[in-house]
Amino acid sequence: MIPEKREPVFKALRELGISYELYEHPPLDTIDIALRYWKDINATHCKNLFFRNHKGNQHFLVIIKDTTPFDIHSLEKLLKQGKLSFGSEKRLEKYLGVKPGSVSPFGLLNDHDKHVVVFLDEQLNQSKKISFHPNDNTASLVIAFADFIRFLKQCGNNFSTIAPSPKNE
Repeated sequence: MIPEKREPVFKALRELGISYELYEHPPLDTIDIALRYWKDINATHCKNLFFRNHKGNQHFLVIIKDTTPFDIHSLEKLLKQGKLSFGSEKRLEKYLGVKPGSVSPFGLLNDHDKHVVVFLDEQLNQSKKISFHPNDNTASLVIAFADFIRFLKQCGNNFSTIAPSPKNE
């Protein structure tokens, strides 16, 4: 049985003619747990971080390589949106239609107003294949990086590439 959060993802990929590989696993709530299950999957794995600005009127999905340290203060300087904080569970549901632990760019399918701005780690440009949860954290879905960019363009959200600064820089 396909969990209900996955079906819109599969449908969107089919409509775009994007092939994928699906790997089932137990719920992966953290990167540390996920690394144990991802070790045999030939793809670049990602951390997907959902932020809001200090006013709460703009939201950001930041997609970085799974092992990249991330410094929120560097992102704040880059975006010039003031202090950022993680989006609440309520905001995740409203804008991406997902729960904490299942944050994924595939959640953009639920952002009908194209409100969320996406930032991609520039390291991902070197990837042949990339992996994300299909809107639930009990599977990992692998697609070609070029197909992922096609998917993002189809979603219609603004997106750009960033160079995350290492922590303690």
